[in-house]
Amino acid sequence: MSIKRQLRFVLGMLAIAVIVLSGCATPAVPTVSDAGAGGETVSAEKVLRINLGTFPDMIDPQRSSFVNEIALLKLAYEGLTRQDAELDTVPAAAESWTYNDDATVLTFTLRDGLKYSDGSLLNAERFAYSIRRNIDPATAGEYASITDEILGAPEWRGCGDDAAACEAAKAQVMESVKATHADGSACTGYDDAECNTLTLTLSRPAPYFHVVMSLWVTFPAKEELITAAGENWWLDAANHVGNGPFIMDTLEQGVRAFYTPNPNYWGQVPVVSIDFAFITDSAVAFEAYKNNEFDIIGLAAEDLEVVKADPVLSQEANIYPGSCSFAVMFHQLKEPFTDQKVREAFAHALDRDAWVQDVLRGLGSPTLTWIPKGFPGYDAEENRWGYDPEAALQAIADSSYGSVENLPPITLTFSDTPRNRTRNEWLAAKFKEVLGIDVKLDPVEATTYTALTKDINTAPQTFILGWCADYPDPQNWLSVYWRTGAFGERIGYSNPELDALLEQADTELDPEKRAQLYADAQRLLTDGAPVAFMWNNVNAYLVKPWVSGIVKTPQDAGWPGDISPWTIDIDTAAQIR
Repeated sequence: MSIKRQLRFVLGMLAIAVIVLSGCATPAVPTVSDAGAGGETVSAEKVLRINLGTFPDMIDPQRSSFVNEIALLKLAYEGLTRQDAELDTVPAAAESWTYNDDATVLTFTLRDGLKYSDGSLLNAERFAYSIRRNIDPATAGEYASITDEILGAPEWRGCGDDAAACEAAKAQVMESVKATHADGSACTGYDDAECNTLTLTLSRPAPYFHVVMSLWVTFPAKEELITAAGENWWLDAANHVGNGPFIMDTLEQGVRAFYTPNPNYWGQVPVVSIDFAFITDSAVAFEAYKNNEFDIIGLAAEDLEVVKADPVLSQEANIYPGSCSFAVMFHQLKEPFTDQKVREAFAHALDRDAWVQDVLRGLGSPTLTWIPKGFPGYDAEENRWGYDPEAALQAIADSSYGSVENLPPITLTFSDTPRNRTRNEWLAAKFKEVLGIDVKLDPVEATTYTALTKDINTAPQTFILGWCADYPDPQNWLSVYWRTGAFGERIGYSNPELDALLEQADTELDPEKRAQLYADAQRLLTDGAPVAFMWNNVNAYLVKPWVSGIVKTPQDAGWPGDISPWTIDIDTAAQIR
């Protein structure tokens, strides 16, 4: 997931946050009919209707980071590689890749005849542009640091106002991200059909980097469309001319995104269209689902008992392991969370078991770690900072504040829905019960909440946020999130000792040594109680019986089946509208 997807993931898939729509009437369906791979008929009469919750704050491949943003992008675009149903990395736009002996040069060979959805040529120069755009400090991408292994990338990203340094670093990146013909000769531009090779020169061994090239930061949005439309180019569906399995046909901000199958996709062409709605109150979405206005929605904990008791709905529940960790985030540049003892106190005051049982109704599991159970790097021995009211009060006494009375006001910010209000009221009540602190609740609109949490200058003092795996590797959980300059920086987290350990782990080629280094890094991270690790999710969705072909994975953080949407079909004879 993410984080990833970032989480890349607001307290939101189980009680999706805010804008309540007045209705969910079935939209008008464009007429689309083409021959897909294998000669089957692709008909827009088969429409998969999904509630995705919060409308994205950003739908730009090189600037996005949250689950709902990525869910939209990965339908219209595709990277050089992708993950399959087993979450193994497999060829996508690239048919193959090779590393040199020390894993410092990575070379991709693109498939023959790649096209965009409009039928225009897609070559290696397009991917070179997207990767460079991710690095470019002018882009200010949320995931920019994910490509820092590229020689010159961190220097260009961080060159600031030093024009000479910026030009030198940019020149280095232009050489480090190189599109060529198969024989190594230079490409002549986006119209060069023989431009099929992309070579990445890395500053250090990175044997996992072909996996990074599956992420949305590599998605080849067209430079000319971005340039012509400006910063908010992504708000117009016509600008999303991509290379993925679908075409973004309609984008109505805050309301709807409609996708039709892309007949120019190199792989299996989907047989359904996809209609996303953005109802942020899960109670409203649940009623709409029961009225057959949706085919797929997230199953909220508040509705679980009703679903279990219903002979029809119980058969439509899809509950299976997830890939996300959630935590109470403490902004470490904002008092009182500059003091580790205060962070320890709030972590000890957090009754995770009660949260999972009382609030999530069992749709999750309590955790004291960042990497979830079932993922490489999970630490089954971690037991620090668990629920302990006495230890919580002692930590406050041992802090620089000395007592609860000396603490500054504490504010808990969250995306505002009726259910989210109830959940955060529960959490504030527990902090009051254990610590005797009156926590002020600060509800904000959902898309605004997402935007606030992305910036160190606007991130709240205290809030809940999560991270979902982008790929199953400790590097994605630790280096991508917690090294200085990455996502942990949003709450002011920086630990040079951890940075050095992660640098060593990232470049280690021996699998056993690498695993141990990441294990040491996770223990070091937890030493400082930077956040209060809280719970791991399960994927929980309701899916109508006329939907078939869904391939489930733990990384289904947006909706079930997005790993291979071309396998999904709808029995229109059985579908009730």
